[in-house]
Amino acid sequence: MESGTIQSEIIIGIDLGTTNSEVAIISGGRPEVVREDGDAIVPSCVGLDEAGNVVVGRRARNQAVLAPERTVLSIKRRMGSGERVSMGPEEYTPQEISAFIIKALRARAVRALGHEVRRAVITVPAYFTDAQRQATREAGEIAGLEVVRIVNEPTAAALSYESGGEGSRRILVYDLGGGTFDVSVVAIEDGVVEVLASTGDNRLGGDDFDAVIAERLVTYVETELGIEDARENPLLQARLRRAAEQAKIELSTRPWIRVEEDHVATVDGEPKHLSCELSRADFERDIDALLSRTMQSVTTALDDAGVRPGQLDRILLVGGSTRIPCIARLLAERLGQEPHGEVDPDLCVALGAAVQAGIEMGEDMRSVLVDITPYTFGTSAVGELHGLPYAHQYIPLIRRNTKLPATRTEAFFTVTEHQETVEIKVYQGEDPDALQNVEIGSFRFSGLNRERDAYDQGLLFTYDLDLDGLLKVHAVERATGREIHGVVENAMGRSTEEALAASKARLSGLWGEEDAEGELDEAAGAPGDAGDAREESAGGLEASAEIRDTLERAARALDTAPAEDQEELVDLIEDLHNALREGRAGDADAVRQNLDEILFYLE
Repeated sequence: MESGTIQSEIIIGIDLGTTNSEVAIISGGRPEVVREDGDAIVPSCVGLDEAGNVVVGRRARNQAVLAPERTVLSIKRRMGSGERVSMGPEEYTPQEISAFIIKALRARAVRALGHEVRRAVITVPAYFTDAQRQATREAGEIAGLEVVRIVNEPTAAALSYESGGEGSRRILVYDLGGGTFDVSVVAIEDGVVEVLASTGDNRLGGDDFDAVIAERLVTYVETELGIEDARENPLLQARLRRAAEQAKIELSTRPWIRVEEDHVATVDGEPKHLSCELSRADFERDIDALLSRTMQSVTTALDDAGVRPGQLDRILLVGGSTRIPCIARLLAERLGQEPHGEVDPDLCVALGAAVQAGIEMGEDMRSVLVDITPYTFGTSAVGELHGLPYAHQYIPLIRRNTKLPATRTEAFFTVTEHQETVEIKVYQGEDPDALQNVEIGSFRFSGLNRERDAYDQGLLFTYDLDLDGLLKVHAVERATGREIHGVVENAMGRSTEEALAASKARLSGLWGEEDAEGELDEAAGAPGDAGDAREESAGGLEASAEIRDTLERAARALDTAPAEDQEELVDLIEDLHNALREGRAGDADAVRQNLDEILFYLE
């Protein structure tokens, strides 16, 4: 086989996370996360520099404090919605923002492999809706990848731990990431990985824990520092969110920490500094209600799977938020055994995605994936609800925890003999009242046969749910054989090929010139990224050439500086911007000198 053929068959595994993302490949028959400069993680942050070029990853995260209006964080929480998000002067769909992250991950894989990549397995939370799954697939397509498989994150985690194993095991996967939560019960029998039950919450994750700490910090600056407009100040809010995230991380290893932020505001001409002590005990009390929701999901998943806690062979921790110590403690108390975290919680999903990619490529990974749907899919019909006639009774066709792929067919009849049209409404949820569930699609079947025998024969509705969790609907009029087909790919309808092509072109323009391999580094969309440090001085002092040079050098240094120096650099950069905006020439020059001194040792 020619090398070009081999290269064209390469499939990468992508964990597209709320806070961080990773890409993994199969190397020597084993999954391996691609690292650059020793780092496996690409922050799921996208921004525009002042030249209008895209920046992805750490540089985007660094500029979030200085330019929140040009930076997008936690886009995964908006996937599948009809929202558009602002980034600089333009608005983007969640798919387009996610596509930037995927392009950066793809570029990283290209550099590691030394050749182009066109295919990928992408993971999603098990509790992602049909709309969210389709949006993820579209993000991959916009990024120039054929998405060969969408895999649930807990399933991927189980694959990373158990690929190639023998014997029979039951595993509970507790997956708490930056923006979503899933819990799955998985059975593994001689390499066959079968998901028995999944449940979770698409709006619960580390971002919510950050928000809890950020609220404490906002309250502190309002009451203790007298900063009345703290909630309306986007730059201050961005700084406090960053400080909250760092505080959460530190509280995982320390019982108390002190949050220090210089020059958070100026009140009556006096600079105000934040210095606030936080305790792990207070933090754990603050998030107790959120964690209780996850434990309720654990109970539900076990009940759905018909598995008792004592029958579990292993509990796996997945997602960076599981490093919060009380989570392992709660699970141990509830389930009677200590959870496992031997595989890095941040990386195991990407590793599992690579395992599935290897399976798709025909590699001998000695694992077979049997996944399930975490939702019930059905339609509405005239019937009864709580013993009374009701026009919107929910009729489940494919019930949650059904193995994928799944196909179910049911017969329905028109309400009257001469009815010419029926509307097929497709719902997702568990409530017996269809209107309390999520309507994800609607199809109209017109021109029905009005003869009596046709009325008696009725209509056959078929729901077909594929391995990626995408639903196809098929209806047939039995008397005539007439049929309609529909694909419920998201609640608003799948993006057209023209729309996807337009998104690709739009992103390519922002991504900048492609290099010889066809991709660029995740940190930079085009030359000149350091421009995000340049001063927009409208309404204040104009930055001198000397100051602009210092700011540009500082922005470049952020990529390679140690963590402790990064914090100081970001603070000084913001202090310099503030001094320029407020017309404080002497302060600006003093801050520039401090920056130059730090850069002297870093460059």
